[in-house]
Amino acid sequence: MAVELLAGAALGGVFNILHDAVKKYGRKAVNFNSAFKRLKRNLDKFAPVMEEIRKASEELDLPKEETKSLIDQIKKGEKLISKCSTNNWFLRIFKGFKYYDELTKLNDAIVTFIKVDVNLQTRRDVLRLSKAMQKKKETRPSYSVPKPPDFIVGFDVALKELKTKLWEESLLLLTAPGGCGKTTLVKVLCQDGEIKDKFGDNIFFATISNAPNLKVIVQTLLNHAGAQVPEFQSDEDAVNHLQELPKRIGLNPTLLILDDVWPGSETLLEKFKFHMPNFKILVTTRTAFTRFSSYELKPLDAKDAKTLFRHSTLQGGSSCIPDDILDEYIDKIVEGCGKFPLALEVLGGSFRGQSVEVQLSRLRKWSIDEIMFNNDLRKCLQRSLEFSGHEVKFKKFFMDLGSFPEDRRTYTAALIDMWAELYDLGEDGVDAIATLEELNNRHLASLVMTKKDASKFSWYYNEDFVTQHDHLREIAISESRQEPIEEMERLILEIRKNELPSWYTKQKQPTNARLISISTDELFSSSWCNIQAPNVEVLVLNFQSKIYSLPEFVEKMDKLKAVIITNNGFFHAELINFQLLKSLSNLKRIRLEKVSIPSLFKAPIWLRSLKKLSLFMCSFGQAFGNSTMKVKDALPNLMEINIDYCNDLVELPAWLCDVILLEKLSITNCHHLSALPKGIEMLENLEVLRLRSCTELSELPDSIKSLQKLRFLDISDCLGIRNLPKDIGELRNLEELHMKGYLLNLNLRNGLPQSTEKLKQLKLVICDDEERAKLWEPFKEVLNNLKVRIVEKEISLSWLELKS
Repeated sequence: MAVELLAGAALGGVFNILHDAVKKYGRKAVNFNSAFKRLKRNLDKFAPVMEEIRKASEELDLPKEETKSLIDQIKKGEKLISKCSTNNWFLRIFKGFKYYDELTKLNDAIVTFIKVDVNLQTRRDVLRLSKAMQKKKETRPSYSVPKPPDFIVGFDVALKELKTKLWEESLLLLTAPGGCGKTTLVKVLCQDGEIKDKFGDNIFFATISNAPNLKVIVQTLLNHAGAQVPEFQSDEDAVNHLQELPKRIGLNPTLLILDDVWPGSETLLEKFKFHMPNFKILVTTRTAFTRFSSYELKPLDAKDAKTLFRHSTLQGGSSCIPDDILDEYIDKIVEGCGKFPLALEVLGGSFRGQSVEVQLSRLRKWSIDEIMFNNDLRKCLQRSLEFSGHEVKFKKFFMDLGSFPEDRRTYTAALIDMWAELYDLGEDGVDAIATLEELNNRHLASLVMTKKDASKFSWYYNEDFVTQHDHLREIAISESRQEPIEEMERLILEIRKNELPSWYTKQKQPTNARLISISTDELFSSSWCNIQAPNVEVLVLNFQSKIYSLPEFVEKMDKLKAVIITNNGFFHAELINFQLLKSLSNLKRIRLEKVSIPSLFKAPIWLRSLKKLSLFMCSFGQAFGNSTMKVKDALPNLMEINIDYCNDLVELPAWLCDVILLEKLSITNCHHLSALPKGIEMLENLEVLRLRSCTELSELPDSIKSLQKLRFLDISDCLGIRNLPKDIGELRNLEELHMKGYLLNLNLRNGLPQSTEKLKQLKLVICDDEERAKLWEPFKEVLNNLKVRIVEKEISLSWLELKS
């Protein structure tokens, strides 16, 4: 693998010995002064970085074979320095030329290794990333602080006062009604220089919400702190293990933020208090608890409220409404919505994309609307849902977001699957992302996207997600329930323990819903009541229990096209009754998140209509070791497989090569995947092969040359791939090759395979290094359409911060 080429712990050790010898004996070696000066100058220059490599290598347990030659040479150099500094004048004079020549060769060898073979600065960054990735290989929910919004106004005084109060208290409440900006203020606080200097990386952010799962919160905190995470038998057991946290963080100053704590959770707060110096807890809540100190966040003043509203109405940096006309109405609207930041942003966002006439009409109507003058946040927000013209369709997309749990990320890949079937949006996700951007522009949801390479095949959104404010989610669900149960288009059930909503138990005839979402907590017993839903096309199941049984009524959903199953617990869950899906003749898409895959193979599964299978953060175990699945019979129409963040995936199943209709195969962030399956050449219809961030993948097999329909290949951030296959030129239809990332260690001396000149259809190569870009220069004359794009280098682990 590529990290084998890195200067490891052994190299770092002998390097330090040599460096110490030069510093110790250099003055004595007067006959070799110029050679010593050059050597010392270079050793001084490289020492700090080499020491960092040495430490990281020890932690990563990197092999040393690749650096053995240089290690031996440095060891000889240390002995040579000892000879040069000897008091024996005879040796210094008569061996002088030989010693001088050897010192020069040693110096040249070190410089060459650093600058040519290793590219030291890059290697140091690689080790930093490798080290961080190894620590985070068990990708679990993280409690890192979310970033604040790009535009913030009116928090300067509050930030100063809150910070002062925080220094004085060990547990402090930040109180204000919902929608006033408590969470935003906390995010800003965590970006403050003094706070970052004080607490460094020891800032934990946990969203508690209305129905907190104490066990999951504690498990994730312990995992974030690097502690071993057990399964808890009870909340009391979780609290007992919580005492491990101080042992992990030591005496380092620590800030724990508990966001969105609801009334009745006073005892919960007590469980997180530790009697240790420099441990602070900051709580955001809508209600003050008398036993704790608090800081009340005041509403925005009129000036800041107007500024925020104006900014929220902007499109393209300017407002369609002239300032003098806007001033005529803005005071009334700002007062009417109580200066709530959330209301100001959402109401202002509703003006975006509208004509001047529509905007002016709304201003006039809202400025005299009695509902706008009672400071009722919810009613103000509902006013923003008055879509008109072509935007009417966005209301249904907004309501669909209520199908996913409160205070959790909703991954765009799930929404793409949902909307492709419900509204016939494009398969590639572009239309769905455009829709989410519209909702984001109107502040009805917050879309967070990773950086994309602008190219024909770069539409892959599995790491992107959406969040939504509690108030907006409540409105989305409320709007979905305006019709009788039988006529609802979407049925959203939230079941705590085994208490079914009263309106649900009153169902007398089948519902006409096309979308059903059911969310249950860890206490749900899987004792399902019958749901008659013959027209449902998308089923969303959100749960927290370790063992989860699919509801038996699923078997009767003949029109079901997409199933999205998400486990919101900490550990992987086992699915029972998965075989119920085999009778569904219209089922095209299945997306599973944090599920144990072996449980799916306990009984034969025949999914003849399935076209897309997505596995996110799933556990494979020995799922495919003894599998004798006959794919041609069981999955005859499967065309797309996505496998993301599956940490224990070591090898792909052999039957994968029998999915002969497969067009897209994406395997990303599966750090233990070591090889592609033998027989991959049988995937004769494969057009897209994405292997990004599979850090232990050692090579691309030579048989890949047989994938004659392959148009896109992404091997970015693959640590182990050092050479492209010698016959890569046989991929005659390849249009794009992505090879960005510090970790792709192509052999620069040997260059690219000569067969590369046959890639006549290759139009774009993406990398992030000048040297790798230069590899393509010799082929540009024969590859007339080729463009090599160098993108900005990134070492970012933000994609690993997967929140529960």
